[in-house]
Amino acid sequence: MKRRPWKLAVVVVLVFAFLYSPIGWLALVSFNSSRSVSRFTGFSLQWYAELLDDERVLLALDLTLRLASTSAVVCTVIGTLAAFGLRRAFRGRSAWVLVLTLPMVVPEVVLGVSLLAFCVKLAGIPLGFWALLVAHVSFSLSFVVVVVRARLSGMDPRLEEAAADLGAGPFTAFRTVTWPLVLPAVAAGAALAFLLSFDDVVTSNYLGGVGSTTLPVYVYGQASRRGVSPEIVALSTGMVAVSAVLLVVGVVIAGRRARRASSSVMEVVGVPQGG
Repeated sequence: MKRRPWKLAVVVVLVFAFLYSPIGWLALVSFNSSRSVSRFTGFSLQWYAELLDDERVLLALDLTLRLASTSAVVCTVIGTLAAFGLRRAFRGRSAWVLVLTLPMVVPEVVLGVSLLAFCVKLAGIPLGFWALLVAHVSFSLSFVVVVVRARLSGMDPRLEEAAADLGAGPFTAFRTVTWPLVLPAVAAGAALAFLLSFDDVVTSNYLGGVGSTTLPVYVYGQASRRGVSPEIVALSTGMVAVSAVLLVVGVVIAGRRARRASSSVMEVVGVPQGG
């Protein structure tokens, strides 16, 4: 590879083409002037205009945004506290870590069926917004815990020790040293929880009741009954665009804040940035 770097470049281009060509074609035909999804005949915004006039799409979008926002807030608060709690060594910590990360590997079908039985049969939660919220928090929480724990484990303990040596109390050290360093990971976990909730189909399909259809479930249902129509293509393109923009913005902001926080904290406690 060092002697022929062009081979590596070709492999990278082929991999990205395989991953993003279907999405690129989907975005292109969403601006098609005809109803065909197999060939592009001209540029038009009519399918996006029809989406804005579709009351069912707007209701599904409103529910999805409320659900994703609420789920992200709940997951961020609980997940951040859990990550800080798991930072210290105690008996049974490995078991708690296993329990918190288990939803990441459980198949969504199994998770959806188990949550359906729990909400309806055991907890008595009716199908709809609250059942969906319980489900989305249950599978998004693990990702917030993993992201925040990774940041905490990568922190230099000398920074907090230096703050304590300079006379800072526990709360002051947390507010001025620990929290600025952890905040980018908390923001990244919140964005990840929002996107996971916003894009979920399988679990939401089990727990969404009458009048509680999320946008991904609506897209899936329309595509199953009517096939891949231009309206569904436009709606799918919009969802991909929103998810991509949120992810990119979150990564960029988190990276910048992490660098700024690390530099400012090191200046405050007097630790040389080179070592």
